[in-house]
This record gives sequence, structure tokens and C-alpha cells, in this order.
Amino acid sequence: MPIAIRAGQSLNRRQLLVRSAATFAVAGLGSLAKPHLSRAADRPLIASGIQSGDVSADSAVIWARADRPARMQVECSVVESFKTILRIVTADALPDSDFVSKVLLDGLPAGQDIFYRVRFDDISESGIEGEVQVGHFRTAPTARSHISFAWSGDTAGQGWGIDPSRGGMRTYRTMLDNRPDFFIHSGDHIYADCPVERELKLPNGEIWRNIVTEQKSVVAHSLEQFRANYKYNLLDDNLRAFNAEVPMFAQWDDHEVTNDWAPIGTADETGYAEDGSSLLVARARRAFHEFMPMRVTPAQDGRIYRKIVYGPLLDVFMIDMRSYRDSTFNKRDDQSETCILGAAQLAWLKRELVASDATWKVIAADMPIGLISEDAIALGDGPPERREHEIADLLSFMKRAGIRNTVWLTADMHYTAAHHYDPNRAAFQDFEPFWEFVSGPLHAGTWAPAPLDNTFGPKAAFQKGCSAEQGENLAPCFGLQFFGRVDIDGKTEVMSVTLKDVDNRDLWSVDIEPRPDARPGRIMAQHI
Repeated sequence: MPIAIRAGQSLNRRQLLVRSAATFAVAGLGSLAKPHLSRAADRPLIASGIQSGDVSADSAVIWARADRPARMQVECSVVESFKTILRIVTADALPDSDFVSKVLLDGLPAGQDIFYRVRFDDISESGIEGEVQVGHFRTAPTARSHISFAWSGDTAGQGWGIDPSRGGMRTYRTMLDNRPDFFIHSGDHIYADCPVERELKLPNGEIWRNIVTEQKSVVAHSLEQFRANYKYNLLDDNLRAFNAEVPMFAQWDDHEVTNDWAPIGTADETGYAEDGSSLLVARARRAFHEFMPMRVTPAQDGRIYRKIVYGPLLDVFMIDMRSYRDSTFNKRDDQSETCILGAAQLAWLKRELVASDATWKVIAADMPIGLISEDAIALGDGPPERREHEIADLLSFMKRAGIRNTVWLTADMHYTAAHHYDPNRAAFQDFEPFWEFVSGPLHAGTWAPAPLDNTFGPKAAFQKGCSAEQGENLAPCFGLQFFGRVDIDGKTEVMSVTLKDVDNRDLWSVDIEPRPDARPGRIMAQHI
């Protein structure tokens, strides 16, 4: 089902392409457009592109990385010419953070296209200024208006890195062509445990030729090697162009650290800190927070789960199924105490769902609920066991609290699918029906669809991955790379979900009508 670009957008297609292609151009008037004359070698450079994230109605995080110690300066405007400047913010990029710098742009108008430009200046106050890169994002609305966003996950996995002769990481370019308001990355931004080799042989006899770097050629253990995984991905032109135009809501899964990791029992030769926490996980977590355009919340000690309010029609609940889970594999013969969210995160999610006034409540998860996996939740047919108890508790709580219009979005499985959960098909029946949509990989090996269990009654309305004949770990060049697009109509509030592939083909779609709020005291308010 093709979905038309909505009317009234202030950016046209030509503007988008021109700005993406001219990332390094100096834009408009104002202080950033007038670099002092200097030798090129003396000018600080933007080393890994620019990006925005965690956008709200009045603010956004801006991220960039310099090639040396420097001072980042960010200006923003509501006009592409930068004739008028809304905000100017500065921050230092220092060796301790690998020259990464992040700033919060606040005091912004709601529901507006915001243009921003970034420059690094020499930190010694010599007056030497770097070149400018220009980016764009749109703030969340405060009125009911159309929202469009994309989601997917899994980048540079299974050894499939950047092959420029095959167009690099093409799915990012396709998603940019869809012009979403924001993008949910559902995890596995990197594959720290998957080195990239120079050449890989394809099933058809052709050769996949990767760009290679020294630190992406080994499994990551040091902080520098984890950082190098993010820097490797940012060598891709498609990803940098996408980051400059589309704000990211980031969460993580396992490959940001190592395959199937858990808080306890995941370590390398350096072992554990005095408090028993893994030093390997700590290094990986630090690199993740450095390279993601997330809000800095020191009091939350590196917490990833959070709620992002995106206007009256949408709240996004970014959850973390890694940091608080038990440290066992998901096997029925193990009856030890288990969890996937942990008590504190589960209590937070319940509390925030109850407090949400948004029509739609998207739960962005790094793994699906009903696909059988030793690393995830589902064990097989039957009543809830082990980690399924937390999901059963959450679903029954939402039913009792009258919380409706929840949709789960995830990736991880390296294929795309639409799952409808219904208590009439389920072994556990104390919940209301809901949808879960799976999409990915963005740029990694493709797998075949996995089996579902009947604990919560899922039914695959659609699924597409590689076939048995194609085998597992099918290379990205064979076209089975996927993302999802969500459109919420500003008038009818209908949510349309479309599963798409790297060539922008619409594979399957559904329109979901919102149901009236069943919470006491809110049914009447919804119609006022």
C-alpha cells in the first residue's frame, strides 16, 4: 500500500537531496558561515558526520565528532538560509570522549523544521575555525498532526561491512527517501563481536569487498575498539547523510557488547569491577552513550530506557531488555528466578503507561515477545514460564488499567514480520489483543523466519526472510534488508504500519483504528 508524502511539509525533495549531497558546504549567513582564513591542516574537521536525536516539542540533542581537541559550535534556525538564528550552543570535544561532543538545543518552536549547522573551532582560542556541516530535524508537534517515522535494527553484522561498489549501506538511503520525522534504531547499532574481513565469497561466486580498518578487524575488547566499531559504520555515505537529516531514538541489544550478553557472566580477561559489574559491558556502554545522540542524564547512571513524548498522538517507550535481565539461557529445564526487564524498569514502564495521555503508545523493544529463542522470552507452547512471567504481568496490568492502543516495535531477528497477539489463541489469556512488528536487518545477514509459541497467542500475518534454499546469513546485496514505516493520521488518528525493503517496495501494510481509552476519568476527556 503506497503511502503518499503528506501535504504541507516545508521541505521539498529537491531541497533534501541538495542538502544531503552538500554536507560539507558552508551554508547561509551568520557567524558559522565566516571561517577565518587559515591553512587547511590547521582547521579542525568534523570526522564522522553530524546527527540529532531524542527530539521533543522544544528541544533536541546534536552530536558531532572532531578530528582533534576542539570547541563545537552549533547554530539553529527555522529558515534554511540561517537569516535568523534561534540558538547558539557550544561544547568542547576532548580526547577523553574520543573528540565526541553533544549539546542540547532547547527553547525551540514545536512542530517546526529546524536547520542546524555545526563547526569545530581550534580549542586554543587561536581564531582558527573549521568547515561547517548542515543538518535538519523536525520538532515534535503539540497539536494533532500527521506523524511519520521509521524503525529497524542490525547494522554491519555477520561480517557484511561497507562495500562501496554495491552502494554501501543502502537501506539508510532508502529510509532517507521516505523522509520520516524520526527513526527508532531497535539495537545492534554495531557488531562489536564480528570482525570485518577484506573479502567474503558470495553464494553466486561473486566477491563482497569490504572497506577495512585495523580496529574493526578484531573482536572489540578495549574502549578504543568499541568506539572504532561506531566510527567504521560512519564511514558509510548513506548513514552519514541519513543522520544529518533524520533524528534518531537509540536503544541497544547484544552486539553493542557481545553476542547474547547478560549483566553477570559477561567479561573478558579484565574481569569485573569491585561492585561485581562487568568491565567489558562498562566499556561498551560508555562507547554507546558517546556515539548516540541521546540526552545526557548523569543521575540515571547510563540508563537507556526512557519515554519520548512526541505530541498528543504518540508516546514512545524505549525499553532495555539487556541491562537488567537474568544471566541464564532461556531453557525450560532451568527453573531459577528469571527476568528480562527487571523490577525497576517494569515498575517504571507501568507507571509511565498509566501517566500517558497519548493516543498511541509505542513500546520500542530490542527483541520480540513470541519468537522462540534461547536469548529472548518465548520458550514454546504452554502457559508462561521463566521470562514470560514478566510479560504476562505487564500485559495483564495494561488490561486492568484500561491502557489501550499499545503497539510493539522491534528488530533483532534479521527478517521482517507482523504478529497479532490475541487471547483467544493464547495459553495465557488475561490481556487485550495487540500488534507486534519486526523489521531488519538494516545491513547484515538475513535469516529465515523463526517459530512462534502460543503463550500469548501470536499469529504471523506476514513474514519475509531468506528461504531454506538461500541459507542463513544471506548477504545484503540480495535485497532482503528491511525496515518499517509508521504513519499516524492527524485527523483520524489511524496508525498505518508498512513493512518495506531496501528497494523501497511496500511488502505488507495494515491500518489500525485507535480504541477509546478505557481508563476511569479519561473516556470523556478524550472526546472534549
